[in-house]
Amino acid sequence: MSTLAERTRPVEVASGYRAGRTLPLRVELVRQLKRRRTLVMGGILAALPFVLLVAFAIGGDPGGRNNTVTLMDTATASGANFAAVNLFVSAGFLLVVPVALFCGDTVASEASWSSLRYLLAAPVPRARLLWSKLVVGLGLSLAAMVLLPVVALAVGTAAYGWGPLEIPTGGALAAGTAAQRLLVVVAYVFVSQLVTAGLAFWLSTKTDAPLGAVGGAVGLTIVGNVLDAVTALGDWRDFLPAHWQFAWADAVQPHLEWSGMIQGTAVSITYALVLFALAFRGFARKDVVS
Repeated sequence: MSTLAERTRPVEVASGYRAGRTLPLRVELVRQLKRRRTLVMGGILAALPFVLLVAFAIGGDPGGRNNTVTLMDTATASGANFAAVNLFVSAGFLLVVPVALFCGDTVASEASWSSLRYLLAAPVPRARLLWSKLVVGLGLSLAAMVLLPVVALAVGTAAYGWGPLEIPTGGALAAGTAAQRLLVVVAYVFVSQLVTAGLAFWLSTKTDAPLGAVGGAVGLTIVGNVLDAVTALGDWRDFLPAHWQFAWADAVQPHLEWSGMIQGTAVSITYALVLFALAFRGFARKDVVS
């Protein structure tokens, strides 16, 4: 039986050990960039603009339907329009996948490889481990969202020319202004996906199956979209992150409107902070055996 002095004795650490220097972000980033799923996801996002380009080449220029003009109908007007359309068709689902993948495959993958306990025995503090993986996961998610419009803008400019962004409701934004608005769109899409990131990261700390964490986050995101489509919920839908996912459309109007994006940002950040806190709290108490 240990004495009181033994129980209260300070834990000795190796000379030069600093908890904050364990598992540097650079090391974790390099590890994740070398993984096949990162390269595959980057290839898919980079290929989407070329797929749409071929689709428009085969099907002809899009035109108004039922005497209405949508953002899709202006896709071939300029490179800026083409980039905006790529964001429009991917924001609802395609961009959800890399966020869920990069944030949900972090801790769970280490557990599935039976390397998580060895990382913690390095010793890497649990909070430091989660922090490094979360920052890298969010960084890769943001990179994925930047990659798509950048490639789309380059492809669209080469195919349709550099020009103003034509607005479906009338008018146009100068090329320079359009580029700035697209940056606002990308920033908002990233913030709106923080809920999916939070779900994926929290599930990643609860399971040893990466597919379960990624699939669970995607599935719950889809459930949120379905609930938002239930108009009988009325004002309750305002508390659903999915209700504000296309608020970025206010950024591609003649006059930038912030109200919808501000509300959507507040809802997304609130959910995300709660989910991230649950992940850190739960993992700190988890019995890691794999």
